[in-house]
Amino acid sequence: MRCPFCVGEETRVQDSRLAEGGGAVRRRRICRACGARFTTFERAELRLPQVVKGDGRREAFSEDKLFTGLQRALEKRPVASETVERTVRDIERRLMQSGEKEVPSREIGQWVMEALRDLDEVAYVRFASVYRRFEDVNAFRAELERLHRDSD
Repeated sequence: MRCPFCVGEETRVQDSRLAEGGGAVRRRRICRACGARFTTFERAELRLPQVVKGDGRREAFSEDKLFTGLQRALEKRPVASETVERTVRDIERRLMQSGEKEVPSREIGQWVMEALRDLDEVAYVRFASVYRRFEDVNAFRAELERLHRDSD
């Protein structure tokens, strides 16, 4: 592995341990040329299905887009970032386990809504308002009534 500081090619692993609940290996490395220390993560590379958008376009699944969408919904809410990361991993795992080559974006959106409903109801309504394209306050009211009815 190249050193990110001096671009030297001689680095060695100083320490390794499991990270992300065993889904990755965290390695502390040291550069033999400049002595800099840095951390790398090793994860299994798995093929995720293509996401079929509402207009028919296909694009690669983006963990970053999912994470950003969840963060936006959960902004200023009392939910730890580790919980958001775990939710992203759970949705990715669900995608892989589907065995499909293509998954509609609507299905992924439903999974996100299910996760948010369990994490934080305010974030759930925020996400739902964008995801379902609420046009007015009545749409919010209807969603809140549905949420209240489902929680009983």
